[in-house]
Amino acid sequence: MQELKKILITGGAGFIGAHLARKLIDSGAEVVAMDNLNDYYDSQLKKDRMEALAAGENFTHVNIDLADREAVAGLFSEYGFDVVVNLAAQAGVRHSLIDPGSYIDTNLVGFGNILEGCRHTGVKHLVYASSSSVYGANTRMPFSVHDNVDHPVSLYAASKKANELMAHTYSHLFSLPTTGLRFFTVYGPWGRPDMALFLFTRAILENRPIDVFNHGNMERDFTYIDDIVEGVCRVIHKIPQGSSQWSGDAPDPASSYCPYRVYNIGNNNKEKLLRYIEVLEECLGKKAQKNFMPMQPGDVPATYANVDDLVKDFGYKPATTLEYGIAKFVQWYKEYYQVV
Repeated sequence: MQELKKILITGGAGFIGAHLARKLIDSGAEVVAMDNLNDYYDSQLKKDRMEALAAGENFTHVNIDLADREAVAGLFSEYGFDVVVNLAAQAGVRHSLIDPGSYIDTNLVGFGNILEGCRHTGVKHLVYASSSSVYGANTRMPFSVHDNVDHPVSLYAASKKANELMAHTYSHLFSLPTTGLRFFTVYGPWGRPDMALFLFTRAILENRPIDVFNHGNMERDFTYIDDIVEGVCRVIHKIPQGSSQWSGDAPDPASSYCPYRVYNIGNNNKEKLLRYIEVLEECLGKKAQKNFMPMQPGDVPATYANVDDLVKDFGYKPATTLEYGIAKFVQWYKEYYQVV
C-alpha cells in the first residue's frame, strides 16, 4: 500500500470535512483544509470547527475560494498532495432554485480547478463527494451505482453528476485515479444549520412549528457522520484500478476501463421522516408542532442506498441507528448552544 500522508480536504471547515480531518489527523496524516468560510450558513460554526482542529498538530487551514484558479494551482504546487478529498460544494437542493450561479462557480468551475491541480502535481488519488441527489427521477429502490442516472431534478444534482463525468474524463485522459462517493442524508454533531435535524431541533426548542414537506410522506436513508467518515477513510487508501471486465457494449456507470469508481455510502435503510421526527421528540423530551407542506421543487420523495459494492470492496457497511445518532446530535447541540 502506498504511503498517503499529505492530504488536502476542500471544504475542510464544513460538516463532513471537519470530522474527516479529525480522524485523519488522529491516524497520523498531515491535513490541509481549504475553505473560504463563506456565509451560506453561520460562519462562526465553521470557525469553531477549525479551532477545534487547530489545537492539534499536522493541521493547516488555508482560506481560498475553490473557483480561484490561480490560488488553487498555487496551493497544489506548494504542498504536493498525495491525496485530495473534495468536499467543498455549494450544497442544498432548494437553494439552487434561488442562486444557481453559486453552484456553477463552486461545483463546476471549482471542481475543474481541483482536477487540474491533481493532474499537474501527480496526486495519487482524488476522492470527491457526489450525492444521492444524482438519482433524481429514478424510482427503482434501493438506488444502485450500476443504474443510469441521467435525469436529475435539481441543478445541485446535475452539478454532482457533472463532477462524476468530469472525473471520468481525467481518469481516461491522464490516468488520474478518481473515486466518487454518493452520500445519503448525512447527520450528526456539528451538522449543517440548513439541514432538517438542525432546523427541527432549533424550532422545537424555541416552540416554533417545523415545516414537514410532502405532507410527511418523505423517506430518507439517514446516515450518521461517523459512518460516512469511516467509509471515506477506507476509500482513500484503496486506489482504483481499471476493470478488464468493463465493456463499452454494456457500459457499467460505476466502474470503467480507466482508474475510476463510484460508490454509495448510506445506511441501506430508508426511514420515514415522521419517524425521524419522533426520535428527535423523544431525545428532546418535547413534541413538535408540525406544519405539513407540499413537496418542494427539486426534492425527491425517497432515497435508499444499495451499498453492496462498498461491502464487497471494503468490507464495510454503515449501521448506526437513528436513536443513537440523533441522541448524539441533541447532546452536541445543547452543549454548543448552552441549552439548559
